Order: sequence, then C-alpha cells, then structure tokens
Amino acid sequence: MDGGSAQYNPRTVEEVFRDFKGRRAGLIKALTTDVEDFYQQCDPEKENLCLYGFPNEQWEVNLPAEEVPPELPEPALGINFARDGMQDKDWLSLVAVHSDAWLLSVAFYFGARFGFDKSERKRLFGMINDLPTIYEVVNGKDKVRTPASNHSNNKSKTNSKQRAQEPQTKNLKSIQPKEEDEGPDEEDEDEHGETLCGACGENYASDEFWICCDVCENWFHGKCVKITPARAEHIKQYKCPSCSNKRPRAS
Repeated sequence: MDGGSAQYNPRTVEEVFRDFKGRRAGLIKALTTDVEDFYQQCDPEKENLCLYGFPNEQWEVNLPAEEVPPELPEPALGINFARDGMQDKDWLSLVAVHSDAWLLSVAFYFGARFGFDKSERKRLFGMINDLPTIYEVVNGKDKVRTPASNHSNNKSKTNSKQRAQEPQTKNLKSIQPKEEDEGPDEEDEDEHGETLCGACGENYASDEFWICCDVCENWFHGKCVKITPARAEHIKQYKCPSCSNKRPRAS
C-alpha cells in the first residue's frame, strides 16, 4: 500500500500540508461519520490490517505494503485485533492516536525526501499544529468550552441546551437582512469562532448551519451529518453518527 504516492508526490510545504489535510480528513471520516463501516471492516478474524488516509479525503482498511521498505511510512499494524477486547470509544481513541502519529511521519517523510530545510520543517509543523489532532476530534476535545460547562451537571446540561439552539438561530439570521445593531451577534461569533466540527475538524462559520450532539456535546456542520435546519426542527434529541453507532457493552 503506497497511500496514493504513485499519483501524487508533494514537493513544497504547501503541497505537503495539503496532502496532510486530505489524509487527515479521510481518517476523521473513518472514525466519525463512517465509523459503522470502519468497525465492520476491522474484523479481528482477518489478518493484520491498517487504516490508510488518502490525499483525496478517502480512507481504506487494508493489508500493509508487501515491499520493504515501503514507499511511504506504514500506519499501525493490526488495529483490528484489539477491536473486541476494549470499549469501542477506547479502541477508536487508540486508532486515532496512531493515525495522528502516522500523519506526522508521512508529512516529515516528504520533508526529508525533498530536502526541506530547518525553517521549512518548522513552518510545516506550525501549519499542522494549528489543526486539532484526530484524537482531539474523535474525543470532542477540539472545541473551546465555556466556563459554565465546568459547573454542576445541571448547569452544564442547561448550558448545552442553550448552545444547541444557537447555530440554528445564527443560520436563520445569516439569510435575512442584518439589523444595524450587531452587538449581540458579534459577541456570539467570538464565543463560537474557535468551535470545530466533530466530523471534518473545520472551524465554525456564521453562514453555515451547525447542530450539537446531545450525547457527546460535539458540534457538527449540518452538511457533514446530513441534517438540514428544517429537519433539525423536528429532532427532540440529536445523536451524532458516532454516538448512534455505539454498541452496548455485554455485561
């Protein structure tokens, strides 16, 4: 498995970063929106399997490369063996950590191969480090929480319900003529400006519809989880794909 390198060899910092973002998006998709399919493909009865992310934002579970050394660094081997031996969330978190390590190794492999100097390597790492890790996205640690979320459980739940309505309100306001007094909206924008989508990892934007999962409290672009504002109006409790696909543990 060459990870698509036969068709695409990034040679500049910008190209390597674009390659990194594409592979990262594919891996995030496997561990969030496509988690059911990913789970099924990681059958412990099969041989050693790896999770690959590609520059075109796709993912694949497959056997490792046969040639040694491979064209690109290889992902963690045998991720499927641990699937049924631990809780789903812990297993996905473990795969996410190894996926983060693989992404960095691929990026810096390109840097070494094409002779990036010290400043170019530093710039590449800075661009990568500005994005949340896959582990942070999978575990919902990539979003900025308000101080109220650290209070009692009751207060946290109330705060969550209030936040759950805000993206819909913002989305409706964005398609209507703006009032002259923009004070409250500007404050609201500051509060959510650093919030990241639990599916694609991209930032919040006021002109996009967002929805919050009532279970894990992660935010998602409506388009990423295929929820429209009209449909959201009829959902009493929204569960994201990851929470919906969680299996109850056998006691």
